[in-house]
Amino acid sequence: MGNLLKVLTCTELDQGPNFFLDFENAQPTDCEREVWNQVNAVLQESESILSGLQAYKGAGQEIRDAIQNPNDMLLQERAWNSVCPLVIRLKKFYAFSLKLEEALQSLLESLTCPPYTPTQHLEREQALAKQFAEILHFTLRFDELKMRIPAIQNDFSYYRRTISRNRLNNMNLENEVNNEMANRMSLFYAEATPMLKTLSTATTNFVTEVLICTAVRSELHAACLVGVVVSVSFCFISSLVVCLFLKKFIEKLKAKAKALCAVKPQDPSGSVKLGRTCSQTLSFS
Repeated sequence: MGNLLKVLTCTELDQGPNFFLDFENAQPTDCEREVWNQVNAVLQESESILSGLQAYKGAGQEIRDAIQNPNDMLLQERAWNSVCPLVIRLKKFYAFSLKLEEALQSLLESLTCPPYTPTQHLEREQALAKQFAEILHFTLRFDELKMRIPAIQNDFSYYRRTISRNRLNNMNLENEVNNEMANRMSLFYAEATPMLKTLSTATTNFVTEVLICTAVRSELHAACLVGVVVSVSFCFISSLVVCLFLKKFIEKLKAKAKALCAVKPQDPSGSVKLGRTCSQTLSFS
């Protein structure tokens, strides 16, 4: 990921890569088609997400009226009914961030996988590079709009306080946004730039997975190497033991042959001949 951004942000022409990235006419090739379709399905929702965020008005007045008049159940119900649709909308934004995180993971896998370098990937897969740029562009636009709407955190804080006090009971909304989901959404919107934080987390997770896979492959390679060394060592030791055994066996045969040569036969004429033959045999050995 760092090498990919380094290529995209290089300002030194003499050291930078020399390639042309056609953002206007980039079309996916057959190799890119699967990932491109997956990411494109997510990006098609981006404009509606931005429009929904831009049109977010909040329920500040209704919430203030409810807080100032805690005994007025009519105002309490009015504030609750105003906040409920807004929370559903905020949940939609959060769900889209999860889709965007998954899409980014797919892009990073395609744009950084070996054996090609980041520059070669950008040259060969320009349609995916364009989608990567579109994700970054959406992220900056979303976070810019979110920072201009403080009502988002105010509305969601009121919703969580109301749920925790159990003063109003809306089973349909509770099923839509339960306590666990509310906690995750709260962490998401607590960030000044939530979408950028999502992309940062996705990139970190991707790099961690790559490092883990690399470490596992290295361990497997080392284990295979150790196995080969052990096998070779075992064969060497086995051969050495066989050689020692053969050496001992040959020494015993020589000893028995010397013992036989030392015995004098009954025939005097054969004794000289036999002795000479054994002596020659032993000296030859």
